Amino acid sequence: MSIVITGATGHLGRLVIDALLADGVPPAGVAAVVRDKDRAAGLAERGVELRVADYDRPETLADAFGAGDRVLLISGNAVGRRVPQHAAVISAARAAGVGHLAYTSILGGPDADFDLAAEHQATERLIVDSGLPYTLLRNGWYTENYTDQLAPVLAHGTVVANAGEGRVASAARADYAAAAAAVLTGEGHLGKAYELSGDTAWSLAEYAAEVSRQSGTAVAYENVPAEAHLAVLTGAGVPEPFAATLVDVDRAIERGLLAGTNGELSRLIGRPTTPLAETVARALGTL
Repeated sequence: MSIVITGATGHLGRLVIDALLADGVPPAGVAAVVRDKDRAAGLAERGVELRVADYDRPETLADAFGAGDRVLLISGNAVGRRVPQHAAVISAARAAGVGHLAYTSILGGPDADFDLAAEHQATERLIVDSGLPYTLLRNGWYTENYTDQLAPVLAHGTVVANAGEGRVASAARADYAAAAAAVLTGEGHLGKAYELSGDTAWSLAEYAAEVSRQSGTAVAYENVPAEAHLAVLTGAGVPEPFAATLVDVDRAIERGLLAGTNGELSRLIGRPTTPLAETVARALGTL
């Protein structure tokens, strides 16, 4: 039996493997499902087993899982294609007799009424209907969704969004990775859905002020109409369908759908979630 991480060369997948190894899971007990062995060479050097498979090629998934494996299905990043991709993984996991399937869903689950949630909701239904033992990890927003874009923010001195005064209870990717590792190695998680978010909700105005404080560059939050934000994103090269999804997420933030602070994430990982200021510092290279 192995602990199997799909999408293992992505940001979250690598952090989950880091967390598992740090928690004392032997490298030989961890398997990484990857599309490209070359990109995963660093994982192989650490003793992690590589299993080559592709969400878009269901036939390759037949050997990705074994009986009794504990599997983390990390949602794909191809918005609009994720339901058939995830369905292929779920089908292969069921055929293999996987003992536990955890899935990185979205905060709010069936109650989330924004566009980005639809594919997650469909995937949750597929998992429940599959009969597999499961855990749903309904992840909130990653702080890195903002800090990964610090270069243009600092260049223009502006955080542009259409989120109004809405607040975001974000956490660092490493926090969500630690939660996944805890669920995969622990007991008592089967059949549960965890609503995961950071301990503190902050506004984009507060984010801009924190970036200003730490960088020494004046940064302001500019709240714009949705149509104007869409134009900014597409003008910066973001494909229009994904830009529209981001604009819709901002509408959800304005409605308070990503502001919940129920403490489930910090309880799972046994520590407070990473503060906004710390993730900003890491992005700026000052920590």
